[in-house]
Parts: sequence; C-alpha cells; structure tokens
Amino acid sequence: MYLVTITGNSLIVLAISCDRHLHTPMYFFLANLSCVDICFSSVTVPKMLANHVLESKSISYAGCMAQIYFFITFINMDGFLLSVMAYDRHVAVCRPLHYSMIMRPKLCVLLVAVSWVITNLHALLHTLLMVRLTFCSSNVVRHFFCDPYPVLKLSCSDTSVNDLVVFTVGGLIFLTPFTCIAVSYAYIFSDVLRLPSARGIRKALSTCGSHLTVVSLFYGAILGVYMRPSSSYSMQDTVATVIFTVVTPLVNPFIYSLRNRDMKGAIRKLIIQRLVLP
Repeated sequence: MYLVTITGNSLIVLAISCDRHLHTPMYFFLANLSCVDICFSSVTVPKMLANHVLESKSISYAGCMAQIYFFITFINMDGFLLSVMAYDRHVAVCRPLHYSMIMRPKLCVLLVAVSWVITNLHALLHTLLMVRLTFCSSNVVRHFFCDPYPVLKLSCSDTSVNDLVVFTVGGLIFLTPFTCIAVSYAYIFSDVLRLPSARGIRKALSTCGSHLTVVSLFYGAILGVYMRPSSSYSMQDTVATVIFTVVTPLVNPFIYSLRNRDMKGAIRKLIIQRLVLP
C-alpha cells in the first residue's frame, strides 16, 4: 500500500510537471496535494514497517516528538490545500470569465506558502506543549505511531492546557478550511442549480466530484477522532486514523486520475515516453 501511495502520487506530480497543458492553478494545487500525501504517508508508515520487519516496537523520545510535529504539519496542510482547491473550483464554476484574472500564478503560490507557514507554526505550538509534559509511568503508546492523543494519555502532568489548545487553536485550524470548503460548494451548487439544462449541471459538477470524494473521506475521519477531549480516545479511533493516514493518500491518485480525462492522458503519455526507446 505504501509503494502504491508513493508511486501513484509521484506519477501525478511528474505528469503535471511534464505536460504544459496541465500548468494551471487546479493542477498546481493537485501536484502540491500529492507531494504532501507522499510526505504525510512517509511520517508514519516506514517506521511502522521497520518495526514490523525488525520485530521491534520501540521509538525514541525525539523520534516520537518529530513524528508528532510532522504529522500535525502534513495533516493540516492536506486540509488547507483541499480548501484552496475548493476555492479554485468555486471561481472556475461561478466566475469562469474572470478565472485567469483571479487565479493568477502569484496568488496560487501565495496561498500555498501561507498555508505552509500556518501549518508549521501550529505544529510547533503543539510539539512545544507536548515537550513540556512529564512521562513517568507507562511508555506504551497504544497506536501504530505517535498520535498526539494516545501520547497525551501517557503523561502524568496536567494536560488541560494541551486539551484547551486542541479545542481552540486546533479547532480553528481544522474548521477554517472546512468552512471555506462548505461555503465554496454552497456557492457552486447555488449557481449550478440555476443552469437551464441537465447536461450543463452534470458538466459543472463533474469538475467537483473527485474533490468532494476526497474531502468527505478526509474530514469525516478527522472530525470523528480529534474534535473531542484526549481522555475519550479509544482503540476504535485507531481504525479512523488509518483512513486519513494510510487510505486517503493511497486512494487520492486513483480518485483524481480515474475521474479526470486530462490526468489519464498525461499519465499515459508520461508512461509511454519512459517506456518507448528513442
């Protein structure tokens, strides 16, 4: 599954980079999403596989804190990129004549850069709050990686500040992109329903279907796991965590390529160019 995740997302990045027809804002954001998915999956899966092969279930304290930092960074970056892509679809459907003027290359780069800054600062805040805690009893993390909630449950210090930051800052970071996505699609559906023909409605919604599928899978699992106190975290939540740490990065390339004619053509062209000798 990990090899398929890396291969599929790498193919999307290479196809978009090599095909000039795909040098548009939508595919620029998609290439960034694929890069983040590669990193996101690489935060947890390789260590888990190494532990399985070596028959060792240990991780150093520094390694655990690093996992927490990068896990928070990339999971938030996924959410921000999905919200930026929703805004891009909103402009494409609702204001097609002004699309090239609004979605300028400088704006696209700025949106991605600001997202990186926010997500890294947020991850740094959570990691610094985690480092100040004392772990003096059990050192067994009941998870397949250092998820913040199971690690918090091991602390013998007061974690009320951590829980407060999760609900305030963390909630804001999670729900802001989600709200942007909801508002963008509210405008899209409002405009689409005014179209005179069913064919026009299908055409307009076809550009949003893949994105909506990924958003539902990603946010459905996250909201169910993290939007509540760490004390209520249970083993059942591990299953939901697998969805957005392993399954979502795995299926994203298939969702976007199988439902997109341009992506399928670019990937086919890329494979043929690499296989056929000059």
